[in-house]
Amino acid sequence: MKIHVLYFAGLREAIGLNGEDIDVPDTVVNVGTLRAYLIVRGEPWASAFANLKRQRAAVNQVMAFDETPLEENAEVAFFPPVTGG
Repeated sequence: MKIHVLYFAGLREAIGLNGEDIDVPDTVVNVGTLRAYLIVRGEPWASAFANLKRQRAAVNQVMAFDETPLEENAEVAFFPPVTGG
């Protein structure tokens, strides 16, 4: 399955990419398994995701959780939580 992954803020800086198109194995079925797959790819993904205590995700521009399912050509964005005042 092809997934378009976008990285924002600290993740983008740590990984060095704005985004990438990835062919994921059949075991990647939701946001949580995608995050785990990215981490096991090694550096720079492993450090980027490990160094941020929490990340938010969106699938096709809708806020998502680890259990949110993925489908062919989904756009998945990862970003740190936003704070404001």
